[in-house]
Amino acid sequence: MEFLMTYGWAILVVLVAIGALAYFGVLSPSKFLPNSCTIEPGMGCDEFKVTDTSVQLLLMNGKGQTLEDVTVTIDGCAPSTSADWADGKLLGDATNGLSLTCTGNGAVDARFKKAIAINYTSAGGITHTASGEITTKVEA
Repeated sequence: MEFLMTYGWAILVVLVAIGALAYFGVLSPSKFLPNSCTIEPGMGCDEFKVTDTSVQLLLMNGKGQTLEDVTVTIDGCAPSTSADWADGKLLGDATNGLSLTCTGNGAVDARFKKAIAINYTSAGGITHTASGEITTKVEA
């Protein structure tokens, strides 16, 4: 009986310690996830920044052809439309990239994880949708 009580108290102490660490957020996996922005092959998400009211993206076209009627959509953001996206070029402003106005991105340091959809027409006239995801923290 003494043997079982000793191990019982030891297990209880370990469970209380794990519970305290989880309560104070030390074991929160979202703090350890890296920032990432991924889109299908041929399109690069070189840089990105999320604030409480906008998402700024530097998207690079590596498809080998000029894409037409490009629309970028992120959940909760107003879509952005461009006429042409030349091969090897950034979408939007050459230095600042593309900026989408959003609502509900969260407070500063909150986790932001949303889907990205890029609709475009290829040189052959066929409409495609490229999908991806952005995961980062909201910045000031």
